Amino acid sequence: MAKSKFRFNPDTLQYEKIERSFKRGLGLLLSNLVIIIVVGFAFMFTWLHFFPSSREKQLIDENKSLRNQYKTLNNRLSNMETVLDDLADKDNNIYRMVFESEPIPDEIRNGGFGGVNRYAELEEIPNMEIVVQTNKRMDILRKKIYIQSLSFDTIVNLAKNKQEMLQHIPGIQPLKTYKYVSGFGTRMHPIYKTLRTHTGIDLVAPSGTKIYATGDGVVKSAKFERGYGKAIVIDHGYKYQSMYAHCSEILVHQGQKVKRGELIGLVGNTGVSTGSHLHYEIIKNGQKVNPINYFLNDLSPSEFEEIRQISIQPNQSFD
Repeated sequence: MAKSKFRFNPDTLQYEKIERSFKRGLGLLLSNLVIIIVVGFAFMFTWLHFFPSSREKQLIDENKSLRNQYKTLNNRLSNMETVLDDLADKDNNIYRMVFESEPIPDEIRNGGFGGVNRYAELEEIPNMEIVVQTNKRMDILRKKIYIQSLSFDTIVNLAKNKQEMLQHIPGIQPLKTYKYVSGFGTRMHPIYKTLRTHTGIDLVAPSGTKIYATGDGVVKSAKFERGYGKAIVIDHGYKYQSMYAHCSEILVHQGQKVKRGELIGLVGNTGVSTGSHLHYEIIKNGQKVNPINYFLNDLSPSEFEEIRQISIQPNQSFD
């Protein structure tokens, strides 16, 4: 039999028996039940949060392992990018320079991917940033490798034709004997007595001195030119041309193929000229350049330095 419970009434100063009712008992039961449920959920949350299940632990370990693998992969991609950038630098500044080929622009080497976003599906998945970033780097690297591969194919073909190319590029002096008098750059014009750009070099020699082609090519023109007198222009290919002006005689004709060292004309004094000499020019990529830089193969280092020093003197041209 359950024991009766009493409570003290301060008004009557007596203990009064507590009467039990169904409603009160039910309320007490529900209150206890709510407390048990709340405590249970709190315990379950704490357990699941700090003590994952074996399946969750397995997934967490797999996720950690995948992230480590992606980190390793990205490190390898960084190493590959460094190696590829080094190859690109050598390609542009060494290989292509040797073979007189224009470097590949950075906008082509580093061009992105336009059009549809190929990573859209991955970007919609939570926590896939590292996967998306790695895929982007791999795609860019793949494109760079493809471009570099094409470039090396071009270099190989240039190397196969190297001997032919070297034979075409102007590489010897147009006269065997001469006196060097005026260099490339700003010079005093002998007739107009004003400073003008001298687009070639002047080599003084007696009238009738033999003029030789400085590289293999095809005669582009062989006629009297205003200012230049009787002049010969040879197209050597590989974006090179050479001009021989003020000739007394022209011994070739337009369209004729010539070889390096072949006789093409005789020194003279035709056109705007103050004496018998050869005005010699080299045109590269449409721009007139200093011919003295193409004498190196035909001179010893000391001879080249001597003529280079003469060429930079601010003297007067012969035309």
